[in-house]
Amino acid sequence: MEERLQKLIAAAGICSRRRAEELLAAGRVRVNGKTAAVGDKADLDRDTVTVDGQPVCRQRKFVYLMLNKPTGYVTTLSDEKGRPTVADLTKDVGIRVFPIGRLDLMSEGLLLMTNDGELMQRMLHPKFEVNKTYHLTVGGQITHAAERLAAVTELEGEPIRPARVELLRQMSKTAELSVTIHEGKNRQIRRMCAACDLTVRRLCRVKEHTLTLGDLETGKWRYLTDNEILALKDEI
Repeated sequence: MEERLQKLIAAAGICSRRRAEELLAAGRVRVNGKTAAVGDKADLDRDTVTVDGQPVCRQRKFVYLMLNKPTGYVTTLSDEKGRPTVADLTKDVGIRVFPIGRLDLMSEGLLLMTNDGELMQRMLHPKFEVNKTYHLTVGGQITHAAERLAAVTELEGEPIRPARVELLRQMSKTAELSVTIHEGKNRQIRRMCAACDLTVRRLCRVKEHTLTLGDLETGKWRYLTDNEILALKDEI
């Protein structure tokens, strides 16, 4: 069956669909020896597709793992600034896996990584509204911090869906909060906090969709169990 090349390349575990589109635009993808373009289709059962001369094959083995990302690591496979990446933490997996979604440099916690490009696209698609829960420690104007964060419906003129916010612990100068969102706009929680005069001191993702971080050690990864994979796929 014919499919768009960017989808085939992502499903083969070579790169994300967005990156595949960039490769196509750069003329680095060929179908049966001819340079392909964004939007072209192919059938791997009858066509020869290559990226930089290397054949694209159907992914025979999908890998799913959970990483507890530490602060100081970027959520990419390479970084032009030479900063540590999550690929450095998962290089012993033995197969190329890419992150689903992002955690910014100074955020930590649960990061799902896989070579299943189709799952990645579904997890990131807005229509599935995948919930993500974060625990954060904030300073600043902490009085009624949970209520104020839950009331934020706009960021710099852009509407957002209200977050579900729970106060976990109140100290004299800081508060610990649980915040659940599903839109995942760029640095959304940090921007929400800034709008409420709150300073983020720690931000950790503890749950995504059906997955919970649990007691996984910081900087370590583990494979998802069969039941976790089934539950994850069953909901999207």
